[in-house]
Amino acid sequence: MNLNPKPFQKSVERRRHQRVEVSLLGRYMLENHQEYPCVTTDMSPGGLACVAPARGAVGERVVVYLDQIGRVEGKIARHTDRGFALALNMPYAKREKIANQLTWLVNRDILSLPEDRRYERIVPLRPHAILTMEGEAERVVKLIDVSMSGAAVSTALKPYIGTKVALGQTHGSVIRLFDGGFAVAFDQMLSPERFDENIKL
Repeated sequence: MNLNPKPFQKSVERRRHQRVEVSLLGRYMLENHQEYPCVTTDMSPGGLACVAPARGAVGERVVVYLDQIGRVEGKIARHTDRGFALALNMPYAKREKIANQLTWLVNRDILSLPEDRRYERIVPLRPHAILTMEGEAERVVKLIDVSMSGAAVSTALKPYIGTKVALGQTHGSVIRLFDGGFAVAFDQMLSPERFDENIKL
């Protein structure tokens, strides 16, 4: 009798690597050592897709640092309209850890679980900042919320993804547009000592 376990294994593999929609801020480094901000659109233990200002070459090795996930690496599998999809290259234990992290993130959103303090998003008590952007006059904008790695800004401006901006003295790049504003990834993480409701960018 010929027992072939492959169909079952493939089914398990597909389930294990099912992608979930998750928006995580991060930074990535291409092979030329240039770094850029990014934000994921979906992710699984085997791959991710992200909005990115520089798409690199298909097959190029990329190192990514993501909020709440940490360091991952892989090769660019394909380009997308707004960035690229990455095939992750990690040992089994790391894949299992990411699977658990993604499960927690999805359940947190469904069950309204509290966020890890390290990656919390806060609404500043002084929710206004001076926005500086090339080609535009300085203007005061409202901060929707702030994390240690980025901020969401309320404004009618619609800059291109990757546009360099400054919120007060904090520099970063536009990584996502939404109705009524855009999201910024900071060039450098805010220090924990600065990160509370009294923060002033």
